[in-house]
Amino acid sequence: MEVAVLGADAAGRGIVQVCAAAGHAVALHDTEANAVMDGIDAVEAGLDDAVSAGELSAEARDSAVDRLEGTTGLEAAVGGAEVVIDATAGDREQRRTLWADVEDVVDEETLLATSATTVSVTAVATGLHVPERAVGLHFVDPPAVSLVEVVLAEQTGAENRDRAVEFVQDFGESVVVRDTPGFASSRLTLALSVEAMTMVDERVASVAAIDRALEAGHDHPQGPLVAADEAGLDARLTELEYLADALGERFAPPPVLRRKVERGDLGRKTGEGFYVWEGGEPVEPGEPDPCADSPVGSDRDGL
Repeated sequence: MEVAVLGADAAGRGIVQVCAAAGHAVALHDTEANAVMDGIDAVEAGLDDAVSAGELSAEARDSAVDRLEGTTGLEAAVGGAEVVIDATAGDREQRRTLWADVEDVVDEETLLATSATTVSVTAVATGLHVPERAVGLHFVDPPAVSLVEVVLAEQTGAENRDRAVEFVQDFGESVVVRDTPGFASSRLTLALSVEAMTMVDERVASVAAIDRALEAGHDHPQGPLVAADEAGLDARLTELEYLADALGERFAPPPVLRRKVERGDLGRKTGEGFYVWEGGEPVEPGEPDPCADSPVGSDRDGL
């Protein structure tokens, strides 16, 4: 199957990697040539890592690389695609414009998907001539996590829903969800983030202890604070503001998150967030341990 992925940031690269490793021919598109070249290099490095980890054979890696293409030309990227995945950072109107441009050059049967979690698929699809082909494909954390949410817009046709599920089965596990704010996995992830950050604000425990409580106590692969750092605290703030507006105060961004974003401490990409990062790894917490130096209760509002 021929797949086009629009947007060469981390999300787009991860999607390209899992699709290529599954045997699809994949075109990566971005408006900036350097972004495309860096994206292809990152995908190849990710495939190399998969070989080193025993998750992919060397032969499969070479075949996947041979199926990769990078381009700044939209028509070149999507012209022969059976599935087009919008992994850009555009807002609703920008995505509508992009899908309109894509629809001008693809076949009527081409599936149009967006990976966004903060934009309604239904709203974007209203600008299409064939809106029933629209669907959301939310790759939770590619390539590390194989789960993909198949998001049904109000316009999504049953046949296209089934095609999307079948497509995901080539490389991962799917869950089908309605087009609601945050879908399912994002709402669960962000609910954990809010509570963990609130615990930091309330000085319940250290950053590392809060993460360990989920990792060791509930068998999570990583804690919510290190995950927020990896995602980017600015991105977490945007997601929470969107959900708070749509779903209420239970998703209101905690003060510690706003403080860090205002300071420019955005997590791994800036070197500091809830952790201090070196070489892409968290080396120490970025917040003092409230349990380290003072007796329990010594600074609890004078109690």
